[in-house]
Amino acid sequence: MTPRWLRTDSRIEYGADYNPEQWPREVWDDDVRAMREAGVTIVSLAIFSWARIEPADGRYDFAWLDEVMDLLHANGISVDLATATASPPPWLTTAHPEILPVNHEGQILWQGGRQHWRPTSPVFREYALRLVRTMAQRYADHPALVAWHVSNELGCHNIYDYSDDAAQAFRVWLRNRYGTVEALNEAWGTAFWAQRYGEWDEILPPRLAASFPNPTQQFDFKRFSSDVLKDYLRAEREILRELTPDVPVTTNFMVMGETKGMNYADWAAEVDFVSNDHYRLPGAQSLDELSFSANLTGNLAGGRPWFLMEHSTSAVNWQPVNLAKRPGELSRDALTHVAHGADAVCYFQWRQSRAGAEKYHSGMVPHAGTDSQLFRDVVALGSRLRELSYVQGRRRTPAKAAILFDWESWWASEQDSHPTELLKYKQEALDWYTTFLDLGVRVDVLPASASFDGYDLIVAPILHVMPSSLASRLTSFVEGGGHLVATYFSGIVDENDHIWLGGYPGPLRDLLGVRIEEFAPLLEGDTVALSDGLEGTLWSDRIDLIDPATEVLATYKTGDYAGRPAVTRRAAGAGSASYVSTKLAPNALAPLLKDLAGRAGVVSELPSELRGRVELTVREGVRFVVNRTDEQLDISSLGGPETTLAARGVAVLPA
Repeated sequence: MTPRWLRTDSRIEYGADYNPEQWPREVWDDDVRAMREAGVTIVSLAIFSWARIEPADGRYDFAWLDEVMDLLHANGISVDLATATASPPPWLTTAHPEILPVNHEGQILWQGGRQHWRPTSPVFREYALRLVRTMAQRYADHPALVAWHVSNELGCHNIYDYSDDAAQAFRVWLRNRYGTVEALNEAWGTAFWAQRYGEWDEILPPRLAASFPNPTQQFDFKRFSSDVLKDYLRAEREILRELTPDVPVTTNFMVMGETKGMNYADWAAEVDFVSNDHYRLPGAQSLDELSFSANLTGNLAGGRPWFLMEHSTSAVNWQPVNLAKRPGELSRDALTHVAHGADAVCYFQWRQSRAGAEKYHSGMVPHAGTDSQLFRDVVALGSRLRELSYVQGRRRTPAKAAILFDWESWWASEQDSHPTELLKYKQEALDWYTTFLDLGVRVDVLPASASFDGYDLIVAPILHVMPSSLASRLTSFVEGGGHLVATYFSGIVDENDHIWLGGYPGPLRDLLGVRIEEFAPLLEGDTVALSDGLEGTLWSDRIDLIDPATEVLATYKTGDYAGRPAVTRRAAGAGSASYVSTKLAPNALAPLLKDLAGRAGVVSELPSELRGRVELTVREGVRFVVNRTDEQLDISSLGGPETTLAARGVAVLPA
């Protein structure tokens, strides 16, 4: 049986990406001394080292890496060793330019940045897997090695490749999915616009076209692109498992922001433990998005420990304006991930670079060196994590409410030629999450494929893609006593992106007790007033009730559908199904969600004075209380040993 976690002692791991090849040899000794001072227990090594490890075809230089591995081990620091395949060296792209990716306009993406390789290139795979095998053979028995790190951020820059290699692989993927060209024509609706295919070789990726490319072709290409990278992950993993069966294998996901090309719910079973990279994005919901992503990552991991592979100590370098973190945020951000199940907390990177594209990206050791407030904060966090070692291995305690998150609905709902281009799938889910936090109610962010057992309330924002099997699961959930909240543009298409006919929301019509003949998206800046005093944006629906027992919780007060239902609820079996037909901001969602959650028996576990001001997360007998404000809070009502919580602080209390 493959291992599920690092080969280390029971502790919360702490560290960073370490790139010693960027520095003279004499700096390495300073590095490990400072690592020990900071409490670093693990580093990710060799992530972008292919050109240094293999400076020419088949010629290897491991002397420097051997020395670094030995130095780290001698200082009690474990290594999560990367396979170094993330970015091919210039000699390889010069000899084989056919491995370079091609964008949808037919432009080659040349070397000079990173991740300049085609996921479908057999030539790239040959060279990359040769390197993986060589690395595994050399370091299989090294005592510092505790995990393998496949590539790095797979798909960050090369998720969509439209090359001839991709076209050939896409046809193979489609043949496996559909079996016959006739079945593909049916699934893609090629009777429209004379797109019918007669042979597999006629099919291409959705390259730049004169008008909207076929929607199901686009949808399948997104599925294919995720699957191809997953297959590449498997290829590296199988070599590592063959040669080092006792060393766990992972790769760093990017559950954050608008990164959506990889279906991580589908990938999670391919690694021995889930790892994630997360970076804060500016805006009012910045901390909430961090919590949302950590929550989702914890549920992708199935409640088991997961590895925060990268985040930032302070500013990043790739946003339009890169803000430094405020006092307390370094620790709060890290501990929020721990609260949601992370048992390893690492940064990009250990020492801030002096050259290169990321030289303005913060590190654990900044340009100012160890005599800096940032490094003192790094040392303080290391001490705090050592104190929290007893938390390691404790599973997340599920909430009673969940928000469903579905990558395929994310992909399909935001495609072109839709009722509106203003719709943002993740933003809708995040707004519901913020509202739960504002109410002080714990909620899990759950992949739509996960079990619904144990949940009393499920919110399904823009669950646009609705296979009949998912509709059946939701119906069974409600009839068994669960309470469902669905939103606009849900239940619209099947797995082939075909409309469910007969009126929206397709297979959810009977469950919700509503039928919609026509959408009424709103222009940017337009609003509709609701009878309960709330205000909607983005979307509205022409709703008819098809079950007289369906309760109308709010009607439209203005707009073309004034007087018609806007928010409904229908009792079904032992549960209920509600429908919200417009976009409500978190402050407007709060009274509605409070009402719907209360009817479902889902309430806050926090004292009233702390609701909305802190986030509560529970890991098997331990409560994490995260201060969402910039004020010191009195938390004596929580009954723990700590009575005050600093601005942007985190308290860890017995449950």
